Amino acid sequence: MNPFYKNLALWLVISLMMVMLFQIFKQPDRSSRVGVSYSDFLTMVDSGSVNQVTIQGENISGMSTQGPFKTYAPKDPELISLLRSKGVKITAKPQEDSSWFQVFLSWVPMLLLIGVWVFFMRQMQAGGGKALSFGKSRARLMTDSQEKVTFEDVAGIDEAKEELGEIVEFLSDPKKFTRLGGRIPKGVLLVGSPGTGKTLLARAIAGEASVPFFTISGSDFVEMFVGVGASRVRDLFNQGKKHAPCIVFIDEIDAVGRHRGAGLGGGHDEREQTLNQLLVEMDGFESNEGVILIAATNRPDVLDPALLRPGRFDRQIVVPVPDLGGRNGILKVHLKKKLVADNVDISVLARGTPGFTGADLENMVNEAALMAARRGKDRVEMVDFEDAKDKVLMGTERKSMIISEEEKRITAYHESGHTLVAKLLPNTDPIHKVTIIPRGRSLGLTQQLPIDEKHTYHKEYLLNNIAILMGGRAAEEIILNTQTTGAGNDIERASELARKMVCDFGMSKELGPLSFGKKEEQIFLGRELSQHRDYGEETARKIDEEVRSIVTGSYEKTCQVIRDNLDIMHRMAAALLERETLNSDDIDQIIAGKEELKGRKKTRRKKVAAPHEKTKPGTASDLEETGPEEEELGNK
Repeated sequence: MNPFYKNLALWLVISLMMVMLFQIFKQPDRSSRVGVSYSDFLTMVDSGSVNQVTIQGENISGMSTQGPFKTYAPKDPELISLLRSKGVKITAKPQEDSSWFQVFLSWVPMLLLIGVWVFFMRQMQAGGGKALSFGKSRARLMTDSQEKVTFEDVAGIDEAKEELGEIVEFLSDPKKFTRLGGRIPKGVLLVGSPGTGKTLLARAIAGEASVPFFTISGSDFVEMFVGVGASRVRDLFNQGKKHAPCIVFIDEIDAVGRHRGAGLGGGHDEREQTLNQLLVEMDGFESNEGVILIAATNRPDVLDPALLRPGRFDRQIVVPVPDLGGRNGILKVHLKKKLVADNVDISVLARGTPGFTGADLENMVNEAALMAARRGKDRVEMVDFEDAKDKVLMGTERKSMIISEEEKRITAYHESGHTLVAKLLPNTDPIHKVTIIPRGRSLGLTQQLPIDEKHTYHKEYLLNNIAILMGGRAAEEIILNTQTTGAGNDIERASELARKMVCDFGMSKELGPLSFGKKEEQIFLGRELSQHRDYGEETARKIDEEVRSIVTGSYEKTCQVIRDNLDIMHRMAAALLERETLNSDDIDQIIAGKEELKGRKKTRRKKVAAPHEKTKPGTASDLEETGPEEEELGNK
């Protein structure tokens, strides 16, 4: 029977029983009255044995010398005269109205109380489900009326698509795989960084599969009542068995799948009970054939080992950050739905967005479409994509920010130092753009883009990157004979990279190929809180010396490059002050001494600050707001 009709019938039965009870208790107790015939009643009146009567319509009740009695009297016009002649006390009452309307009116207060009670019961369940259904699963069944996503809408993760396509194929034709004795995987875990397309893959499976598809979030299991999580897990798999073969997708499974035994203070842990029930349902005594569980998380390191073993999650599919070819395919998918001009080169956009996830690329394409619409264009052009990429990478231009001429000059030489060192040192990523236009929290930026994807980095590449980071400080000291807070972020990143080279990568001649510092993670909190020192004070001193040696050595190399090319530095800084933004071709012409900068307009208007509007150097806001920053090198 349909659950709706079953609950409706239950409520109807309860209502009828309460109405009957109400009617029973509402009627006066007449069980002690003796029923007599009308002729006997007249005889009793004539004999004078009737003391009093109550007339209510055609019903008469009263008291005689023999006791209480009742009778039914037809319409007798002489009855009242007879009773008065015998001195009988007469009481008259109106006839009772037993219509359904009167019954309903008498029940209005009770029905109102019942309605209020049902309302509050539903509110206690956070607005979902039927009354008293706390343990029901919140899984939603995908229907054909919803917008479908197929594998054609997913790009850049071909290996993950292939493995999940095999799951869909198994459900449609299981004999193809089971004829050799194989079995279908019980669970598939999608692992990847945020924005790489895990949920999109699940939606594509729902669109491709010709079987029922249930979707639920990991946070939907546990609520305010003890035992609700485990009950909902049982109900979820019961629904899956009824619709088998089917697919169940749990998004953000780390909400209920974290390590057991990590609760604070001991005692009962509702989340652990939910996880225990999930483990039993996936691979316990009872078989759940035909129910395939697909889950997604970006924190596989905090999941319980029992959840990850074969037989529960047989496959762990990594959804990586897309490479160059993947970004190219993702951009093609997103550009299908946009009106794009002919001058848009997808390969250039893909190469210029290293480290972007699918969500980042979709955001960039959307920003470009919004920019083109604001500019009144009919199609999205390449310049709109470039501006959108700069906005996503560096933040929005702060055109209203007022900068003094002195600060602009310092920023120009600072960024020129980064650019010159990056162009002249070997084994570095090419310079894509340098600007002194304030964006986000920085006054200027030097952006490098790798020619191809890098997965490993050699020592020379890392040392040159440290030298590039120190280029801004070196230019300030050599040319301007000063030091500013603008190099704070550069120094911090250079020191961090040098420490990783010594402690993590084993790139120190003095300390050798050893790793120092064990990271400790709190399972309950799921994040790194501290770093354990597994070495002594003498080793710590050597580590500090090696880090200082790497940074200072790279800094000296940077200073030598700038001293040998002072004329190029001055030309590049002058070009930045005039143009405020230089691309790679402009930089090549400046270095070759063939720059043609006349007639090229500035990208923004210069503004000179009034004396009272200048920020004081050395303040906290100056360190945070006005420090020139650059794009992080390598994979980001």
